[in-house]
Amino acid sequence: MFSHIVVGADDLVASKKFYDAVLGTLGVAPGRADDKGRVFWRAPTGLFAVSKPINGEPASCANGGTVGFATTGPEQAEAWHAAGVANGGTTCEDPPGIRDGDMGKLFLAYLRDPAGNKLCAVHRMTS
Repeated sequence: MFSHIVVGADDLVASKKFYDAVLGTLGVAPGRADDKGRVFWRAPTGLFAVSKPINGEPASCANGGTVGFATTGPEQAEAWHAAGVANGGTTCEDPPGIRDGDMGKLFLAYLRDPAGNKLCAVHRMTS
């Protein structure tokens, strides 16, 4: 459904460090900067990028927005969360764990990146 997701950040060095760590836990190679300073991470399912806003204004996080990353299991989601906290992210929402709702059982772990963007590691439980 998606080809790419881009989030804004003013400190691309801090963002690259953070995303190299969290996306590395998902098997994604370190990001590469282009000639405009944007950083891209490539995965088999699409691209994720961090960029300073094109209009030159300060970056801001989307109020109510969340970017979700699929994980292979609770252990990978926990590793993702730990890598994020260790690399400039902050935990948000409830602690990582299983939630049971309309979408079934999910293991969720939430973070805010160094720029304040809200992220979630998701594993859909089979039972």
